[in-house]
Amino acid sequence: MTKIAPSILSADFSELNDQIKKIEEGGADLVHLDIMDGHFVPNITFGPPVIKQLRKVTDIPFDVHLMIDKPERYIKDFAQAGADIITVHQESTIHLHRVIQQIKNEGIKAAVALNPSTPLNEIEYVIDDLDMVLIMTVNPGFGGQSFIPQMKDKIKKLKEMINSKGLDIDIQVDGGIKLNNIEEIRDCGANVFVAGSAIFKSDNIVETTKKFKEI
Repeated sequence: MTKIAPSILSADFSELNDQIKKIEEGGADLVHLDIMDGHFVPNITFGPPVIKQLRKVTDIPFDVHLMIDKPERYIKDFAQAGADIITVHQESTIHLHRVIQQIKNEGIKAAVALNPSTPLNEIEYVIDDLDMVLIMTVNPGFGGQSFIPQMKDKIKKLKEMINSKGLDIDIQVDGGIKLNNIEEIRDCGANVFVAGSAIFKSDNIVETTKKFKEI
């Protein structure tokens, strides 16, 4: 099933409640929440208290993407704040399997993200425990970047890996997703699409979200 996950990193934070309502009206499947710590990536965003407040605004599942060092320190905090899915980066922890189990023990879905230069074999021995794999199609840390073309081959290979194991796992892509390239990326095997500036910087958030859903 194809899912659209608008990233509020590109939203107008002075009108955040209203903009979340607009993506809800447009049919968004997930709200993508980028958590950055200024260490793992050079930007800083927000933490569990903001998520806890946003949880009051909508019932759309929260897709929490942790771009932070040593995420194992904060899994419980984000789960209790309202996360429905927590994604950690393979590159951010030396005990990836343990962190995945932490997430699962909170009763929510677990996902692992891979930076553009990280090979797929880094998740070979944990993929059976995952609900989703996130392929970063830009280098993490900033919105508005262009899709890295080489990632299409990586998505295809991930799809082959998942099929070869007979698994039912979502493939999410994040970075440079637009109306003019989502179809070819979908055809590579991705089914969950994070879109930030393409939705929130558009002239009509509701209609643009609907267009993504139609594709």
